Amino acid sequence: MSFKNFKVVPKMIFGRGSFAQLDEVLAEERKRDDDFVVFLVDDVHQGKPLEGRVPLKAQDQLIWVNVDEEPTTKQVDSLTEQVQAHAGKTPVSVVGLGGGSTMDLAKAVSLMLTNPGGSAMYQGWDLIKNPAVHHIGIPTLSGTGAEASRTAVLCGPERKLGLNSDYTVFDQIIMDPELIKDVPTDQWFYTGMDCYIHCIESLEGTYLNEFSKAYGEKSLDLCREVYIDDHPEKDDKLMMASFMGGMSIAYSQVGACHALSYGLSYVLGYHHGIGNCIAFDVLEEFYPEGVKEFRQMMDKHNITLPKGICKDLPDETIAKMVKVAKSLGPLWHNVYGDGWEDKVTDELLTGLYRRI
Repeated sequence: MSFKNFKVVPKMIFGRGSFAQLDEVLAEERKRDDDFVVFLVDDVHQGKPLEGRVPLKAQDQLIWVNVDEEPTTKQVDSLTEQVQAHAGKTPVSVVGLGGGSTMDLAKAVSLMLTNPGGSAMYQGWDLIKNPAVHHIGIPTLSGTGAEASRTAVLCGPERKLGLNSDYTVFDQIIMDPELIKDVPTDQWFYTGMDCYIHCIESLEGTYLNEFSKAYGEKSLDLCREVYIDDHPEKDDKLMMASFMGGMSIAYSQVGACHALSYGLSYVLGYHHGIGNCIAFDVLEEFYPEGVKEFRQMMDKHNITLPKGICKDLPDETIAKMVKVAKSLGPLWHNVYGDGWEDKVTDELLTGLYRRI
């Protein structure tokens, strides 16, 4: 039997105010006067104080990215072309500053600068052949675990699927809890629940081992301190929960909720965080205790989910979502183990979607 030999982020800085060290970190990558850095920054920060704190040099490129919709392979290819046109040479680093979608875009662009063709070619597992440009992730929203993971999740022409590879992992992350303090409540909740749901799926899955369990249990405890106890250091705790939730699935896998959520995102355009919440709310038979606690958290923070969104959809729309959800074999294997194909039927998935 061979065990997974996975890569983790080699360098990380954690602490309040640590964003100020970004310039120092980038100085190590800048070897010549004309070396440039690309900053991909979520456009919610445009005109806000954080914009003035980005350590931009004259030769650098700052691109505001819009992530109102889920990131797409088309968006990645367009951003890659923008970077390639900037200076006729490759940047020494790509910095992603924002939530999970922005960090995934930064990961994907850093890969596509060194690998030929369009990004849709690389949706899958270990299809990337060449190492990425040096890339840095800085979360301004916590929960997805994108800062820790080996995937950049994209909606492509055929499906929603990640660029999963060892080369996808960030070379450096900077986790500064001060950067997540002003996130709107709904977004803070939905993104944090991505982390909570990661942990529930990982801890109740067939892939579970002591490595995943150690990270998953601690991450789950931190989520409870944030969303139930309202701990005074909740920003610091959520940031660590997100990182540890990402680590917990590195050696295991997510499950039924993420599979359904991918269908909601790909076909109906729901963002990953809210998509997870909508799907999780109908999964009592899979995760009874988790769903019960999730609903307590929703009540505490006055969160109201959309209801009945799939009830009256045409059969062909539901069939498209079923196809996406069913294609995620490793996730269902984590739910049912060997023989999952016999259990994950079109009828099962159609029934779950119709309840959403």
